[in-house]
Order: sequence, then structure tokens, then C-alpha cells
Amino acid sequence: MALRTPPLRTVHDAAGAKFTEFGGWDMPVEFEGIRAEHEAVRTAAGIFDVSHMGEIEVSGPDATRLMQRLTTNDVERLDPGDSQYSCICREDGVIIDDTVVYRYPDEQGEPTYMFVPNAGHNEQMHTRWTDHRDEWDLDATVHDRTDDYAMFAVQGPDAEDLVADEAAGDVADLSRFTAMRTPIDGVECLVARTGYTGEDGFELVVPWDSAEDVWEAFDGVQPCGLGSRDTLRLEAGLLLSGQDFNPDDEPRNPYEAGISFTVKLDTEFVGRDALEEAEEDGVAEKLVGFRLVDRGVARHGYDITDTDDHVIGTVTSGTMSPTLDEPIGLGYVPTEFTDPGTHLRVVVRGRSKKARVESLPFYKRNQ
Repeated sequence: MALRTPPLRTVHDAAGAKFTEFGGWDMPVEFEGIRAEHEAVRTAAGIFDVSHMGEIEVSGPDATRLMQRLTTNDVERLDPGDSQYSCICREDGVIIDDTVVYRYPDEQGEPTYMFVPNAGHNEQMHTRWTDHRDEWDLDATVHDRTDDYAMFAVQGPDAEDLVADEAAGDVADLSRFTAMRTPIDGVECLVARTGYTGEDGFELVVPWDSAEDVWEAFDGVQPCGLGSRDTLRLEAGLLLSGQDFNPDDEPRNPYEAGISFTVKLDTEFVGRDALEEAEEDGVAEKLVGFRLVDRGVARHGYDITDTDDHVIGTVTSGTMSPTLDEPIGLGYVPTEFTDPGTHLRVVVRGRSKKARVESLPFYKRNQ
């Protein structure tokens, strides 16, 4: 099957980007190099094309009820312009995907929502929403808008000034997880103060056909690929769908994955009963962050052992941190090994390397 391409595929190619397959999309993995792009975001700003992310719109009289019953957070808490991080779970509480749910700031009448599935999940989520809508006999319209919108992320300490200079509206007034509609270079966009890098920044939802105009409005800002997006999110302790959790290969619930704050048990949603049980009984394993003490880099799939070399877990994400200049990683281990400072080992290319459990995030920006 041919890979899907973002609207700026030829623009990125002309800029010298290297590409990779991700979630069924042909996406830029780097432009000038992962480390250079990573450092630009930590010290100034970078712009990412994240048009591989999906966009599903939900509207109608029962839109709130449908969103509430299919996501773990409390959708009813959202005012117009608000957004929240949430999970989409199976009946057994296992995470299918994580998402950000936006309530549109300019709705007419009933609340209207957009949620953002991870790359390659939009069709699955559209089907899930429409099937449950029909099963529950709810009055809601569900549109997959993934082919209608591009999405860009401007991230870093300079992001506020950069976006404010190009936006007609006062985006500097936006607080975290709020959004507004405003023209950027004459193109009406949804601008949200959200991101996936551990830095301040904005995500811009842009009409597909106007993507190049908005991208060029930030000419001079370092373009960044998925490579630096991954190292940035890992330093910030943020999860990667399909890797740090996967309903088939790494089935985990939000309590195991360290994102129990997304679960509001006083609401009704698919998987609620299983998650209530997990909260009451506890879980046997949890996700931890670790640093390697010895030389080496932990990679996805490597074994985690105790100090007696008994396998107790598996690395889900790992890299050499460009900011900390140390090898870091994430993995699931039994709860008795989760306290910061606990000594572990990671098997790197057949050799046991000393590691230490660390509090997450590894990196936290200056406020």
C-alpha cells in the first residue's frame, strides 16, 4: 500500500529533508540533523509538520455524551476553547490510543469537538465513534477531517513571540490547553497552546490547501522532523502510542502507563469498571524512567533486569538525550522496582549495563 503524504511533501524534499515511514505516512525524520533540531527547540524554536496526526470532528445534540463515553477524562469540564489530554480504552481498560480533545472556541449552538488520534488511527477511531454512536442511539455527527487539515507545531522558548507576530489574534493570552481561531498570514487557523516537546509552544490546525502559506509564514524558523520530536518528547517523559503502549504488543492501562490523571472515574466511559478495579487493587507493573550509568544506549525491546540479571521488564523507548548528554529510557517493571534511585540493569547488545530509576520528566523547562 502506498504511503500517505503530507501536503508539504515536496516542500520538505526541496529543503533537503530525509524521510521515514510512520503510521502509514511518508514523513520528514530530519532536516539539518536530529541534535541540531532538538537544540533549536530547547534554546529558541522549531517548527514541525505533524500532518500525519488525525482529526476527527464530533458535533450534534449528543456530541458531549459520545465523547464522554469514549474517552477517560471529563469532557463536560471543557469550556469553549478548552482542551484536555485523554485516553481511549477497551472494556478491559487497556489503552487503544491517547489523544487531545478540543472543544471548539466558536461553536454554534451545541458543543463541537475535535480529537486528534495518533498517526494511522483516524479510520479506526472514526469507525469506533460511529459504531458506538449507532449502538447507543445517540444524535451526533462524526467526520474524519484528516484529509482536510494540516497540522504544524511551533515549539520552544521563542514560540510565543513567533506565533504572535504572525497571528491576527492575541495568542499570547492563551493559557496551556486552550485554543482560539485566528488568521495566520490571512489563513484562518485553530491555534492551540499545546505540544509534545516539553517546551512552551503552539499547534496550528490549518486548511490542507493553505498549508504552504502558513508554513512559509515561519520562514527562518528551524524545520524539525520526527527524529527530534522523539528525543524531545522522551526527555519530557511523554508517551509514544504504539511503542510505550500498544493494545496488541504492549497492552497497558493508564495506571500502568503513569497517566492515571487522565482517568475520571466519576464519569461513565468504556473501560471504566476495569480501571476502577485497577485503582482499588493496584497494578503489578508501572512505567519508569531510567538513566544508564554505564556507557551504551537503551533501545526499544531491550531487556531490563534486576541486579542479579533476572529479566523483569522491557525497554519501550530509549535514546541518548541531547540535552542531558546521557542515555535515558522508559520501560515497565514490577512496582517494587519503581522508586527513584532503584538500581537496575539493561541488556545492551548482549552486555548488562548499570541503570538507575529516575523521576519523570527527565527534563523540565524553566517556567
